[in-house]
Amino acid sequence: MGEIILVRHGETEWSRDGRHTGRTDLPLTERGREQAAAAGRLLAEEGRVITAAWSSPAQRAHETAKLAGLSLDGVDPDLWEWDYGGYEGITTAQIQQERPTWYLWHDGVIPGGPDGYPGEAVEQVGERCDRVIARVLPLVQGERALDGDVALVAHGHLLRILAARWIGLPAREGGRLKLDTASVSRLGFEHDVPVLTGWNELPR
Repeated sequence: MGEIILVRHGETEWSRDGRHTGRTDLPLTERGREQAAAAGRLLAEEGRVITAAWSSPAQRAHETAKLAGLSLDGVDPDLWEWDYGGYEGITTAQIQQERPTWYLWHDGVIPGGPDGYPGEAVEQVGERCDRVIARVLPLVQGERALDGDVALVAHGHLLRILAARWIGLPAREGGRLKLDTASVSRLGFEHDVPVLTGWNELPR
């Protein structure tokens, strides 16, 4: 059986500054490009044979995939980051000035303005992740399995939720899975049971 390789995109200006970056389409910083290339070296050092790969539609994910040496089979809209609605571009500290006990994973987001994004509940993001898993699972397990691994290049919160759903946890439990920019994680099996086989790996 193969594994699902999760690659979080490299640094952007907003991820560097702790600003919630959902659907705002930002490029990588120079450091982000260096991180993405380093993620590719890590994959090469591990000897991963990646036979299929998809990314979020965001340019920061596309660019990370390219710099990591991944050949994309396409983009998957379900891999977009959490839609933060009215909290797009705002830091946790700024939100907590008005809502001191606010915590994204428990309290969620507010709708955006007339020209903003509607926002999503964590469970809605989980539903998108479930659809991704349903599409990818046959490629790493069963008669249709490819002879290698499948890579998904996407975003921090989205990938944390996807990993939680992979191991059968509620979407909000993704809050317990820290994920750094340009990190590499692996989802696999133990005795046919979905498990995390590697998490938040960074080049040494």
